[in-house]
Amino acid sequence: MSTHYSTNAPDGLPGAELVLTNGRIYTVDPERPWVEAVAIRRGRFMAIGNHDEVAAHIESYTKVHDLNGAFAMPGLYDMHTHPDLALGPKYSDYLDVGLETPTAQEVKDAVLNYAAAHPGDGWIFGKHFVHYNLRKVGIEPGREWLDSFIPDRPVAIMDRMWGSCMANSKALELAGVDKNTQDPNNGYIVRDNITGEPNGILVDGAYALIMAAMPPPPTEALMRAYEEGARFQSSRGVVATKYVHVCEQRLEALRRVDLAGRLPLRVEAAISWQDDIFPVRRRWELLAGERHYYRSARINANAVKFHFDGTSEPRTSFLLSPWPNEKDWRGALNLTPEHIADMVTDMDRKRIRVIAHCTGDGSSDIFLDAVAECRRRNGPGMRHQCAHTTLLDEANLARFAELDVIAEFSPVSWYPSNFTYGARSTLGDRMPEIFNVRGVMDAGGVTVMGTDWPVSSIDPWIGFETLATRQNPFGEMEGQLGQPITMEETIRMLTINGAWAMGIEGSSGSISVGKTADMIVLDQNILDGDPHGRVHKTEVEFTMIEGEVVHDPNGWMAGSDFESTLKTPVPNFRPVEL
Repeated sequence: MSTHYSTNAPDGLPGAELVLTNGRIYTVDPERPWVEAVAIRRGRFMAIGNHDEVAAHIESYTKVHDLNGAFAMPGLYDMHTHPDLALGPKYSDYLDVGLETPTAQEVKDAVLNYAAAHPGDGWIFGKHFVHYNLRKVGIEPGREWLDSFIPDRPVAIMDRMWGSCMANSKALELAGVDKNTQDPNNGYIVRDNITGEPNGILVDGAYALIMAAMPPPPTEALMRAYEEGARFQSSRGVVATKYVHVCEQRLEALRRVDLAGRLPLRVEAAISWQDDIFPVRRRWELLAGERHYYRSARINANAVKFHFDGTSEPRTSFLLSPWPNEKDWRGALNLTPEHIADMVTDMDRKRIRVIAHCTGDGSSDIFLDAVAECRRRNGPGMRHQCAHTTLLDEANLARFAELDVIAEFSPVSWYPSNFTYGARSTLGDRMPEIFNVRGVMDAGGVTVMGTDWPVSSIDPWIGFETLATRQNPFGEMEGQLGQPITMEETIRMLTINGAWAMGIEGSSGSISVGKTADMIVLDQNILDGDPHGRVHKTEVEFTMIEGEVVHDPNGWMAGSDFESTLKTPVPNFRPVEL
């Protein structure tokens, strides 16, 4: 494994290894929010201040770089994403429809083209379809539609939200799913109301039944997915992230990338609590201690992830009151409240973080109740994470601060777009309530952002801009959805709050003496002027983590001991601008 910081300074000599000066550096440290220079030694900030203060640490061996007035800040934290789900299918040569919101015809054409290019009787698996795009042309998603054009080989397609899978009859047969198959307790099989036969839609943990019948993705494909995902993230200024839903095979792929020195950020990996997406065959061994085998300076697998409920599009988010236009249906809770309370308490006692998928106000209410019970039994403990936090009951806003629970929000639908008003139309009049970042912050809670790629873009600057505007950054649609926060609050949310969510706020997350030298330099001052339509276009000129330069497109460190070893081209995973 490569060393994750430079050791340019000779042993025993006190000077800085690297000095960056003449910058407009926003530190996120309330004691000294703005400085113009930093001095770095052995991966940490040894001094910050004006040029004269930092110049005292310059020696003959110090690399000095003039930032020429550029804006700099701490690195970003993306607290929920899935490079393996986004890229693993592609690098496994699985089906990829290749469109954000494909029509029914585009999905059909993609399946038939894939079948022609991959003849035989093997599985056709991949992503993705959108429920409402099929229904608006009179097609009910499910096996009958798939069977109508490809009945002779197994087909399974994930929806864009990764909340359900659409399978044809052949896939259901190979997976052993029929009217006698019992629903798992973390999901369900959608069935015909009269016959009880599966209709081909499997929700949440139920689609792991399909995954278990297929060959697992090659480790090499997962390695490439993690490596390229991390490479893109660091090029966009991300220094720490959470890869949510892993199994032993995915942890091994991540470990191999790290051992090769190609992991340019910190990763907290969350083990699937149940077979929510794919089988985890050694779950109990991992939770008992095997997870520590993968521990390094960059990887920490002390977290578990599971789904409490579903998603809004198929109305499986669990609500406190019935769904709009429904008499009794409140959505699906995948685990009993008793199971949740005992599990959170047990994981907390083992110092394992629980990351709970909660899209409905009912599921987040039960999660907060479980953490309260955990605190009663265990006392203060781990900071557990409410993932997505799509809808919240007003009475629960203050409980995030009271219980030390991380409120993580996903940017896929917190601004107006065609997708938002299509996929979230089921929420009816509750649409303006979604992703109440302002409410949690005003109640004293800690909020973070998780891009949730591939559900939304992995580019953090889109979510960054829209947190401060709640407007569509691409001009696709006018209006504002939800309450914005200030740019300064947004910076804190994506820096020091992220460090708090990883339990490292004492050593990282701001530019302060003694903290890890994590810093990014941008092509514009994001605090200067109206953010709308501008901040999402931000270019990152330089990314450094623990004093190691991991993104340097202009070659500022070329020829020095700080020259980046990451030479592969940066993949482009940015959305296409309208």
